[in-house]
Amino acid sequence: MPASSPPAVPLASSYRRFIVTRLLIVVGLAIALVISLLADIASGPAHIPMADLIALLFDAHAQGPIQQAIVWEIRMPAALMAVLVGATLGLAGAEMQTVLNNPLASPFTLGVGAAATLGASLVIVFNLTLLGLNAHYATALMAFVFAAASILTINALSRLYGASREIIVLFGIALVFVLNALVALLQLIASPDALQQLVFWTMGSLSRASWETVAIVAAVLAVCLPFSLRSAWAMTALRSGDEHARSFGIAVERLRLISLLRVSLLAAAAVAFVGTIGFIGLVGPHMARLALGEDHRFYLPGSALAGALVLSLASIASKTLVDGLVLPVGLVTSLVGIPFFMALIMLQGRAR
Repeated sequence: MPASSPPAVPLASSYRRFIVTRLLIVVGLAIALVISLLADIASGPAHIPMADLIALLFDAHAQGPIQQAIVWEIRMPAALMAVLVGATLGLAGAEMQTVLNNPLASPFTLGVGAAATLGASLVIVFNLTLLGLNAHYATALMAFVFAAASILTINALSRLYGASREIIVLFGIALVFVLNALVALLQLIASPDALQQLVFWTMGSLSRASWETVAIVAAVLAVCLPFSLRSAWAMTALRSGDEHARSFGIAVERLRLISLLRVSLLAAAAVAFVGTIGFIGLVGPHMARLALGEDHRFYLPGSALAGALVLSLASIASKTLVDGLVLPVGLVTSLVGIPFFMALIMLQGRAR
């Protein structure tokens, strides 16, 4: 008689373990983000003990007026903006990497971020007024218009010359060089004051965050995230290839266009109020993929949480690396992001 094989693990039990494990990872990321957010609010030139901070969060009048102003008017908007911008860039990067099937895709490697930077630079250099908006919101509006225009341009060219992923990536890379050259030209003709604003803006900074701008970025994320999660099944299928996705009845070109338009909105909302912050849209999705795999029900929210966590930690570092000086957070993400990203690549290579 043939030897009896060991009993197979029931499929339902294995699937339940799969779901629970990933839910625990997502919850762990959320808990780490809350801890980082509190540490970000507490850190700075005027240190606030964690006990005093907790008291202020539950009662705005629990401490003196100076601590109250520091926490609620200065640090809280900046810390929340770091979380929201990190989440938008993480989600945008995850969607781009999926629909383009390119691990190096992100809003800043395929031209979306550069287009938003060009739009904002035009407002700063020429002091443009749009629809009666002040300069702050005119900058945000122009950043979004140019980011969306870049996506539409890439999509139109790819449809004209073949809508393959490779064509889209090549057009995006070419667009980055063109847009960066135009931004450099604006820097050349800008006045000293405009040039100072432009250089500081391109470094990325959370110092200009306010409750109003926090609400705008939060609204954009709240609008885009449900639509991203609604497409999670289709994006998971797309990871196996265009033909595989089409066999399930998925309109691949339509899914790609809608996703890229959503990316342009997310990237523009992030760039418009804090400037250029690199590597978050690249590192966050890779962290989520290593921890959660390719199931986009978990990968998309995991990428948003990972991006938020990385930028929140970068915000803490920007205030603690040099005593008495707050570094631009975009500078920190660029300096720290390169070795961190290389470590992720080596870790991923060992796992294969």
